[in-house]
Amino acid sequence: MIRRRTLLAGLGAGFALGPLAPARAAGGPVTIRMGSLKLIHSIAPSFYERFTPEGVTVEVVPFESPTECKNAVVTKSVDFGTFGIAAATLGAAAGEPLVVIASTCNRGMAVIAKKDSDIHAIKDLRGKRVAIWPGSTQEVFVLERMRMEGLSVKDITPVRVSFSEMHIALARGDVDAYVGAEPGPGVSLASGVGQLVEYPYGTEMGALNMVFGAHRDTLAERPDLVRTMLEIHRKATDFAAGDRNAMIAMAVAKLGQKREALELSAPNVELTWRLGPNEVRQAGAYAQHMLALKQIKRLPEPGFIDTRFVDALGRA
Repeated sequence: MIRRRTLLAGLGAGFALGPLAPARAAGGPVTIRMGSLKLIHSIAPSFYERFTPEGVTVEVVPFESPTECKNAVVTKSVDFGTFGIAAATLGAAAGEPLVVIASTCNRGMAVIAKKDSDIHAIKDLRGKRVAIWPGSTQEVFVLERMRMEGLSVKDITPVRVSFSEMHIALARGDVDAYVGAEPGPGVSLASGVGQLVEYPYGTEMGALNMVFGAHRDTLAERPDLVRTMLEIHRKATDFAAGDRNAMIAMAVAKLGQKREALELSAPNVELTWRLGPNEVRQAGAYAQHMLALKQIKRLPEPGFIDTRFVDALGRA
């Protein structure tokens, strides 16, 4: 198990953050590029504009997959990004200069089967075609739930399908079930195509899902920018989490999904920016599972998770 002190080693004791300072370059305006997924549990960046201080513009760049967004952070194509803990752990374990500095969303995933099928529990997936996105957070969660029920990946036929295509694949009959990300499960339930098997949160990884990451250089060279961005992220996240109607309306506008589907998705989405001891512990458990599954060859180096900035926000 990765202990919190191991993950946070080298961060320094008594690190103090000063007052929030506008991120300016030589006194001029600044544009921050923020990578975001096209999912309801990555909807907080859509609210950033209303909480952006004068002189700062946040350009939200959409990505289809968590890995693409994570890679954009690593290559500095974007300044910050939100993606699954799986993509973050894969990158850090491979030695990429990626640091997780906040949370984005817990929950937001579900195992869905074809309506009126004989799949009512995880153990019923045996012998079935199951859509899973390789390297995703959902993959690790469902494999652990299967292990707990006496199954392994050899007991199913995994089918590579992107999150946005899973509902369609289920409706066509290409797969018997899928391990998806909202709003896909909500769409399947609202349309009558699918039935809920379970929300796979009954493991030591809890409901950990999406995190907020930055390049290591950004933390070292532009801490004021990090503070500014996380203050925007905090305000937008708290606003969206506290106003479900606003969250659903924004998701309808940005994702093009029907409101009735998103109303089923929203209760399964916990928007959050906090990154505390519980999340660090769950991330450690998650990394251990990835190592056991041989998805990574080693655990992430110390400093992979840096809570200095969210700790300061919490104190403020």
